[in-house]
Amino acid sequence: MIIGTNLKKAKLEESYDCIIIGSGLGGLTCAALLAKKGKKVLVLERHYTAGGFTHVYSRRGYEWDVGLHYIGKVHKKESTLRRLFDEITDSELKWQKMEPHYDNMVLGEEEYHYVEGTKNFIKKMKEYFPKEEKAIDNYINLVKKVTRGASGYFIQKTFPKWAKVMLSPFMGRTFLKYASKTTGEVLSTLTSNKKLAAVLCGQWGDYGLPPGQSPFSLHAMIVDHYLDGGNYPIGGGSKIAETIEKVINKFEGQVITNAPVKEILIENNRATGVILENGQKLKAKDIISDAGLINTYNHLIPSSYSEKLGLKKILKPLSSSMGHYCLYIGLKGTTEELQLKTTNQWIYLDENHDKNIENFLKDPSGDIPLIYISFPSAKDPTWNSRYPGKSTIEMITLSSFDWFKKWEGTSWNKRGDDYNDLKEEVSQKLLKTLYKKFPQLEGKIDFYELSTPLSTKHFSNYQRGELYGLNHDFERFSVNISTRSPLKNLYLTGQDVVTCGISAVIIAGALTSISVLGYLKGLDIVDLITPKKRKK
Repeated sequence: MIIGTNLKKAKLEESYDCIIIGSGLGGLTCAALLAKKGKKVLVLERHYTAGGFTHVYSRRGYEWDVGLHYIGKVHKKESTLRRLFDEITDSELKWQKMEPHYDNMVLGEEEYHYVEGTKNFIKKMKEYFPKEEKAIDNYINLVKKVTRGASGYFIQKTFPKWAKVMLSPFMGRTFLKYASKTTGEVLSTLTSNKKLAAVLCGQWGDYGLPPGQSPFSLHAMIVDHYLDGGNYPIGGGSKIAETIEKVINKFEGQVITNAPVKEILIENNRATGVILENGQKLKAKDIISDAGLINTYNHLIPSSYSEKLGLKKILKPLSSSMGHYCLYIGLKGTTEELQLKTTNQWIYLDENHDKNIENFLKDPSGDIPLIYISFPSAKDPTWNSRYPGKSTIEMITLSSFDWFKKWEGTSWNKRGDDYNDLKEEVSQKLLKTLYKKFPQLEGKIDFYELSTPLSTKHFSNYQRGELYGLNHDFERFSVNISTRSPLKNLYLTGQDVVTCGISAVIIAGALTSISVLGYLKGLDIVDLITPKKRKK
């Protein structure tokens, strides 16, 4: 599914109200909300299709999501996330609930089920760890407390500088308090049972840092997001960008692909437009970057202004998140024939998350410490009608851009036999784990292809092939990245503004649109992202 209009076929105007660089979900959300407010919006995407990590790719008669695996909360019509999705898709995007057992944590030979519903989750954990009832209760209470305190931290990102100086010390204090503590540190105050702590940390791959490095506030938000289970867009991940683009087009906005931006135009310390790589200049009252903070400040803003605005100082304490491998697998057979489930699998060597990651990064030829397995074809009720007699699997594990520096100057799909040999070696290790967990799949695989951090860099333009943009450590939150850049009329959106994940970037898009519109014109959007109390 190709989303957007190729630049060669597009009819562009000389000026717009808003130009958005990048068509990730944050950029598309912002574009849809602004277009519905009467803004003339143009989205520019360097890739051949819009959607960022929500896009899908096809090969040999199969289709895979590149970043979407499951989403929480959207089955509840009153949830912030569902209301936002309904707003930016005119309620055309539909959702399928996953099985109640949505995540499966495997530590060595032992398995622990994450089941939907807070009470059910607590009950299940207490069945596994009957002597840890108090610790489990305290853990969930703390998760809820920190999550409630997060809204103040994120909403103040929309404030102008004077308001942030006055109000920031009073907003998000709970969030920042627990962002300064690692997940491992907080859990050690709740329980001395290392296996329980490891099970409760089982979703750390969703934000890319093991418990000894991740801020507890981030961990708490992810846990709370999925406590009521997982959901999947009916029709596959591409339906997200497809339905949003329809709304943008309906309100006379445009989403243009194969349109890489070379530079942001600046006049009198104000962003006034962009220059495309083909030399074309486009003007706008406001520029919004969904290209990532490092890309924006290091590559899109001229170095003379970068130094003047102190952008290097802002970037100095920040680093890039981890890279990843993803093995895309196509199988002959239906979900039923292959006995596939919608449950995600998190496969760990044992409970020593941090030590295992440390060992793997030192010696990537060793045992893989984390493998995530997702079954997208099983999650989508339309799959069998679209791809009869076929199924798909995605397997993800961590990687490092440094392992691939020798091939950095090569072209996609032309990196040489040694690169392909390494990919095959990693693929076989992942497949060995798949067959051990699901022996019925051996001999059923029709096609597989492995992506590396170089693949991510090629398609997403992240310079170190990072999956989650900025590293989600405490420094990233203490810097308190705003939707407003130091340059007038240049705004930021996407995962670097809030956090990684589908829910975070759609919130980022909403926050940025509020900053562009101002609070009076954006009050209804503020209302959308304000949690609603459930009616009794």
